[in-house]
Amino acid sequence: MRCVIARYPFDLTKDGVMESMKGITPEPITGESVVISRRRYPVKQVGEIVTRQDRRDFTGGEIVRAMTRLGFTCHEHPQATPVQVLTPLQNASALLGAPGAWEA
Repeated sequence: MRCVIARYPFDLTKDGVMESMKGITPEPITGESVVISRRRYPVKQVGEIVTRQDRRDFTGGEIVRAMTRLGFTCHEHPQATPVQVLTPLQNASALLGAPGAWEA
């Protein structure tokens, strides 16, 4: 499939992308990601390896669009788990050992 990434045309195939990513260890995921051969890679890492361009030259959206068209599964940003923040009063009560003071 022909696609344009960072204003340069590329002829990408699903098999070619899978071959390029074979043996590459996935980096920690902090944003959008692509599943290739049961492994989840950050889109910028995939784009860098497939296009041989610097990560600053293309956007994650360009890679997500291309990988989706090739049939790969793409994921949005990872969901952050909500953290309970104690109020100053609850924090002081917890430090003084008040039972159940930290339960909201």
